Amino acid sequence: MERLETGIHAGRLSPAEYEANFSDLHPRLDNHEALVAADRCYFCYDAPCMTACPTSIDIPLFIRQISTGNPIGSAKTIFDQNILGGMCARVCPTEELCEQACVRNTAEERPVEIGRLQRYATDTAMQAGRQFYARAEASGKTIAVVGAGPAGLAAAHRLAVKGHSVVIYDAREKSGGLNEYGIATYKTVDDFAQAEVDYVLSIGGIEVRHGALLGRDFSLADLQAQYDAVFLGIGLAGVNALRIDGENLAGVDDAVDFIAALRQAEDKSQIAIGRRVVVLGGGMTAIDAAVQAKLLGAEEVTICYRRGKEHMNASEYEQDLASSKGVIIRHWLAPKSILSQDGKVAAIEVEYTRILEGRLIGTGETGVIAADQIFKAIGQSFDASGFGSLRMESGRIAVDAEGHTSLDGVWAGGDCVFGGDDLTVSAVAHGRDAAESIHRTLTAAAAPAVAVA
Repeated sequence: MERLETGIHAGRLSPAEYEANFSDLHPRLDNHEALVAADRCYFCYDAPCMTACPTSIDIPLFIRQISTGNPIGSAKTIFDQNILGGMCARVCPTEELCEQACVRNTAEERPVEIGRLQRYATDTAMQAGRQFYARAEASGKTIAVVGAGPAGLAAAHRLAVKGHSVVIYDAREKSGGLNEYGIATYKTVDDFAQAEVDYVLSIGGIEVRHGALLGRDFSLADLQAQYDAVFLGIGLAGVNALRIDGENLAGVDDAVDFIAALRQAEDKSQIAIGRRVVVLGGGMTAIDAAVQAKLLGAEEVTICYRRGKEHMNASEYEQDLASSKGVIIRHWLAPKSILSQDGKVAAIEVEYTRILEGRLIGTGETGVIAADQIFKAIGQSFDASGFGSLRMESGRIAVDAEGHTSLDGVWAGGDCVFGGDDLTVSAVAHGRDAAESIHRTLTAAAAPAVAVA
């Protein structure tokens, strides 16, 4: 085998290899496959899979509709609870949520393929151009939504259905948030994120203003003065710093930026990748970056995580996927310093770790891993500045059960709120539920007073 070129370079593979590597990870079920998969469902009463779904989709009902040859009706059942059900079917960790709760696991240790069945139904409806919702009579109320990610889109759609007008502000050039910029390419092929955005916006009554950044182009106070209500669906700003020597060397990059660049690249062969790549972190971003580095032609890809396998935020399924692609996952290693040669990354020094009395500590034993590119995926931060008197908790926005913040007329949801789990499906639930709360509040305020005899 010819040795790959050292350093960080583009074009490591042939066009055919790029196409194969970035094809759909789990292609959509065909009609026969969907019927067979649906037939495995017990259609449980008080089904545990529904309880495990953050958006509470009626899973037994939508699967029964598929089994009776009604995928369009199935899609409506899904969209009634989760208007971004198509993307969630692709990226939701179903193996830890609904499918883990499936009673089929008890007897067979193989759940019903809920995620793939959800994709089958939603794809069928979207490709048929079926729009299930019509706007109610105009309410005369206008709501500002900050962020065109999952939470913001879900809130905007539900508010538009209620007859309200919505203006979405987003700092990026495209809508979609994490779905557009933060998901592995092989999970969402054929520009699906934008197709879903178009589907959501087709309800009407929603205006999107791109390139508009809160704190730079407008303030929260500006929105409060101009709109009847505000929903904050802001994502996380950036990757946390390593705070070690060598972090600013050429070849040390943020995994989030790498994933975003790959998602936006029309030609994957133009994305440069190292021969020896190290990814620091243990979450989904680390897995997505590592797998895609391998798919771009990196010869060696190693994930270094400071704790054990059982502590990783990435699901066991995703860890196994990475291993199947040739990624090496090493546990109990913390970055100590990044070593250089000629001003570029040459290796990373790591320290072995262990837990002592509930605390993670270094053992003092170190090692060196050769690398010409290092990706940081050690968590993202939220910029809590610029929100005035908005109450924060642990660096994120504090909200009640309905998503209401400490300020009258301001709601929030998604990754920016305290207590979230940073999942697309949870963000959708936050946006949907906040929209219902906003609607109730605006409707109550507009209702005429009833005279008491």
